[in-house]
Amino acid sequence: MKNWRDKKIIVFLVFITAFSLSYAQSSAIDNKEKITTRASIDTLNKEQNYKVTFIELGSVKCIPCREMQPIMKSVEEKYGKEVGVVFYDVLTREGEPYALKYKIEAIPTQVFLDARGKEFYRHVGFLPEEELVSVLKIKGVKPN
Repeated sequence: MKNWRDKKIIVFLVFITAFSLSYAQSSAIDNKEKITTRASIDTLNKEQNYKVTFIELGSVKCIPCREMQPIMKSVEEKYGKEVGVVFYDVLTREGEPYALKYKIEAIPTQVFLDARGKEFYRHVGFLPEEELVSVLKIKGVKPN
C-alpha cells in the first residue's frame, strides 16, 4: 500500500513539474514579445557606427530588469543614431553565453562599449535614466 501511495506522489510531482515548465516557457515567450530585444552586438557594430553600445544583461523574470525596459526604449528613441541598445536574457539558453562573456555576477548589469567595442563603464542593478545619460555623455553622445 505504501509503495502505491509513493508512486501516486511521484506521478503527481512529475505532472506538476511538467505543467510548471510548460507555463514558465509560455510566460517567457509572452514576456519576450513585450520586451525590446535588440540585434547582436556584432551586427550593430558592422551596420552602424555607434559611439556607444549599451548592453543590458538581465532577465524577463527579474523585476529590476523589467524596470529597465522603458529606460532602454527611451534611450533608443532619444539617442538611437549614436547609441546601439542590446538586451540579453541571461537566464535563457541563448543569453547564457553573454553572461559568461561579460562575467556578470548579478542582474541587471549594464555594460557600455565605446565605438571600438572596448568596455568603458559597467553598472550592476537598476540604473536610472538620468545616470545612464551621464554615462553616455562621457563619450559625447547627443540626442537625435
